[in-house]
Amino acid sequence: MQQRRWRRVTLSVTGSLALATALSVTATPAAAGPPKAQPVSVFPTDTLTVPDPAQLTGRRVDLPVDPAAAPIVQGLVRQLNQLDGFDLDPRIAVQFSGPVDPAETAARITLQEARGPWRTGVDRVVWDPDTNTLYAHPAEQLAPGTTYRLRVQGGPANRATQETFTTMSATDGLLDIQRQVDGGEAFAAVGIDDPALQVQGAFPARGTTVAWATDRGVTDPAPTSTPVPTAALGGTIAFGSFQAPSWLTPDVTIPQTPTGESGPRPVEAEQLPFVAVLPPGTPPAGGWPVAVFGHGFTSSTNAVFLAAVENAKNGIATIATNVVGHGYGPESGWVVTSGGTTTTIPAYGRGIDQDRDGDIESTEGSSATGAAAAQSSRDALRQTAADIMTLVRSLGGTDVDGDGTPDLSGEDVTYFGQSFGGIYGTMLTGADPAVTRSVLNVPGGPISEIARLSPAFRPLTTASLQAAGLLNSTDPTRNYFQEQLPLRGEGPVTVTVPGAVEIQEYLARSTWLSRPGSPETFAPLIEPERVLVQVAFGDQTVPNPTSYTIVDAGNLWSRTSLYRNDRATPPLPNPHSFLLVLTHPSALQGQAQVAAFLGRGEVVDPDGGGEVWEVPVQDPSVLLSLNFPQPALRP
Repeated sequence: MQQRRWRRVTLSVTGSLALATALSVTATPAAAGPPKAQPVSVFPTDTLTVPDPAQLTGRRVDLPVDPAAAPIVQGLVRQLNQLDGFDLDPRIAVQFSGPVDPAETAARITLQEARGPWRTGVDRVVWDPDTNTLYAHPAEQLAPGTTYRLRVQGGPANRATQETFTTMSATDGLLDIQRQVDGGEAFAAVGIDDPALQVQGAFPARGTTVAWATDRGVTDPAPTSTPVPTAALGGTIAFGSFQAPSWLTPDVTIPQTPTGESGPRPVEAEQLPFVAVLPPGTPPAGGWPVAVFGHGFTSSTNAVFLAAVENAKNGIATIATNVVGHGYGPESGWVVTSGGTTTTIPAYGRGIDQDRDGDIESTEGSSATGAAAAQSSRDALRQTAADIMTLVRSLGGTDVDGDGTPDLSGEDVTYFGQSFGGIYGTMLTGADPAVTRSVLNVPGGPISEIARLSPAFRPLTTASLQAAGLLNSTDPTRNYFQEQLPLRGEGPVTVTVPGAVEIQEYLARSTWLSRPGSPETFAPLIEPERVLVQVAFGDQTVPNPTSYTIVDAGNLWSRTSLYRNDRATPPLPNPHSFLLVLTHPSALQGQAQVAAFLGRGEVVDPDGGGEVWEVPVQDPSVLLSLNFPQPALRP
């Protein structure tokens, strides 16, 4: 268990109880009664920071490191101590001198800007009777780099308690990277003279077959090519690469730099792949309008063949690259057969054998390793957003088929991303105004909450907690841990399981550390008219409460389209991938909505006012629940 170091605001617990005992001895029976519980400590507080003029906030976090904690837990605290403030969704902790009513007490806790009128209450309340501590989170996401007053209003005969704390400059790192890309210094720093696309093969979509030979490491030295579904696209398929600056170090992290400086510096140039699908026909002057597609977790550029169907019909070219750690190993290749000739083209897989077991898995290389493991995919997501910034700037005048005329336009480039692509796409859209419009399909955040709530990803949380020595259950149906955390909007939970409080603290601190590479952080930077969010009711991979977090953080409810899989005929077993399941009507309906928004900025109802699509979502509170189709064991 980590040490708790909160500023004492009244008597210590021991002192309060001693005083209460003394009073009970001297009081007459008629006057005796239980003492009113008083707050004795509050977190967060700026007393747990030190001055640092190199930071935008002028502060730096200074939490104590528990020498008895697991190394990964100690490393987490040391990394938090490099940040310039507290989380945007901090785990508030108020310790009392005795028991309190959790619901009544939570209603008396408010957060208000120290220099403004904005204020909010708390929810997701947890009561720990062993330490008389009330935990909660703000009802709304806080702004970065802002000082707040955390106030616990006193009840009858109790005085109020107040602390101030400052939030971290969570958007700063990626915004610094965007400025470096936009100004060109990122390219100059790593010797990139020209980031333009390098076409290595272009083929007519009709009559061409594509197979993917994936480099799986030394365990599969001669991979067998597997066919890639390309659907009936028409037009042209193009393969190639481009150079992009990379800020990642070998442990898949971007070094933390003081937020008052110009940001981290790129460390190398990386050759990245692209796959493009062009519409049939003759491109307009200057080339086809282009939409960048962001693929999902475990996927790669091969998903562009499924995602581009409606765009191709509507005169929009679609292009994609690989996420950090995706596309298997660097020796992966495309095997293209067209006109009786077979050509092999490098696919530039970005996977690496991190665990050195000889096998390169579909996402290996997309998460931090070693002492930085608690950062998870924070910096891989930031790097991927930066890669797409580079890709956007690599377009314009590209001659794909070699006829001397431009095929791809660099004007008004748009974006759409599915799942993981919706996640880093939120970051991209918030940070880079060069992206004209975006459709974010089934995004969610933060990543730690997706992993905790999704049946598919919950084992990732198990592995993280096991490394931290915090597993507290032998029940495999609960993935060997019980955290006893309520969802947003639910009533207070009283802790009954040993170790649950420590798990809650570890998850909250990991989320805090990851916030600079998390989508909800950047959602408030998106102008609503630039975005359309697509959410699937009952999504079991990116659960609905995590989508709620992103949409609510950016107040994007008027721009949110809800696919009601529970009303579809037939419903998908898991609607998460509905956009790419071309055998189901929801795919082309969703893609038609994507094409209309990217091409014309128009938000259309895919089923024309039917009951399967809500445009916009009619009742946001429906996304507060998991909405899984079958009753599931509650996390």
